[in-house]
Amino acid sequence: RQGVPHHPQTCAPHAAPAERGSLTMPHAYGYRGRTRDLFSKKAGANKVEHLTTYLRTYKVGDYVDIKCNPAFHKGMPFKYYHGRTGQIFNVTKRAVGVVVSKQVNGRIINKHIHVRVEHVHPSKCFDEIIRRKKENEAAKATARETGEKVNLKRAPKMPREGYMYTLKAVPETIQPVPFEDIL
Repeated sequence: RQGVPHHPQTCAPHAAPAERGSLTMPHAYGYRGRTRDLFSKKAGANKVEHLTTYLRTYKVGDYVDIKCNPAFHKGMPFKYYHGRTGQIFNVTKRAVGVVVSKQVNGRIINKHIHVRVEHVHPSKCFDEIIRRKKENEAAKATARETGEKVNLKRAPKMPREGYMYTLKAVPETIQPVPFEDIL
């Protein structure tokens, strides 16, 4: 090009053409793309899978957390479902069918996927609801016996009560020391 000054650092007119793809990182959009850290285990966790994983009983309606185990490639769900919670709709010999909600373009779709048992764990998301139900039923029973009304609704944590603080000792007044320049 005419009129453009040649700068040795920005362009090298006599450099040999680089081999194809050697200067840039490869771009991979594969099925397991960008899962280097997502599908990695902690140090020392690469041991034989516990028998509990296979002996645990799952029933239709149970809530499970999907957590991919990278040691087992069979029956592993797609990376989107890693860390999601779903409800079991089907139980087979080595796998469970899970319904997971997925947001697609502003709407939520219920996706039905089958995942092997190595990649699911029982969820604790329903434990709080079950505990509250038991407490509410017990409170209702005692309210029926005593005849008084009981509030079963959850209430937010209220602010702490105000109080007056009385000093035990006289406060000490501190003043700054005047600056003295010593030369």
